Amino acid sequence: MRILPILKSTILLLFILSCTKNIPTEITTIKPQLLFKSGFEGDVKIITNPDVNSIDYDLITGTDSETNFTWPISILGANGSGLHYVEDDNRNAVTSEIQTVIGHKGNETKALYNKENYDIGVTQCPYEILDIVDGKKDLYVKYWIKMDAESLHQINKWRTFFEYKTKDYANGTGFRLIAFIYTDLQGNAYWHWQGDKNSENAIWELDNYDIPVPQNEWFLTEFYWHWSNGNDGRALWKINGEIVGDHHGPTTRNSKPIDFIMLTQIYGDANPKYQWIDDIEIWNGMPK
Repeated sequence: MRILPILKSTILLLFILSCTKNIPTEITTIKPQLLFKSGFEGDVKIITNPDVNSIDYDLITGTDSETNFTWPISILGANGSGLHYVEDDNRNAVTSEIQTVIGHKGNETKALYNKENYDIGVTQCPYEILDIVDGKKDLYVKYWIKMDAESLHQINKWRTFFEYKTKDYANGTGFRLIAFIYTDLQGNAYWHWQGDKNSENAIWELDNYDIPVPQNEWFLTEFYWHWSNGNDGRALWKINGEIVGDHHGPTTRNSKPIDFIMLTQIYGDANPKYQWIDDIEIWNGMPK
């Protein structure tokens, strides 16, 4: 008389097991994806922008023969990315070219070379990733850079090589994230990590005197940010794997999305100065 209830219980147990056997025992997380990678190899070159309305921009074009990624950079829906010459005095104040040099691995490699000879106001030549569509995304950027020593010993000077700006930064309602190298009154170089609403008003800033600023040698720089208008935001900067600054808090203002990224930049009042950039990688999150 009990066979039927036992049989029903057995069938129910088998049914439950069959439904749950394919459920993973651990929660999986989405791995960051590589969005762009290039060391300027192959037919990558700089050309003058043929668009007469963008006369101050040069394009980097071509496909990297080692990574198969193509220039110009078009991550986050960006359009029209290029080298932006600002107050360049007919390209006499600042210049850029792709050179063959000895790289960070000790072998010949191609690299982006920038030199600022003098400043006539806000002279600079960043590689700008322009007109970003998805400006509320996490991003991780790394590349190798080599700087001269002379500009890093001038007294009370500054230079920068990376920044981003949100929409409406120019009218005072946006936000800028920027990485500086400052020199003190003794001509000693140190790092400065800053988020601001304009060049005179930092919202937060971090100095680091402990990590040496490499001179005339290659070093790895890494930037990661979690875009947020709240306390869960993050802006991390590393040099050769060591943390220069790690800000936790807003990485924008008034919920403004990122408008453009100055992926590489040569700008500042320590002149003349020069640098090489190589082996750029951009990810949509911090690689493990």
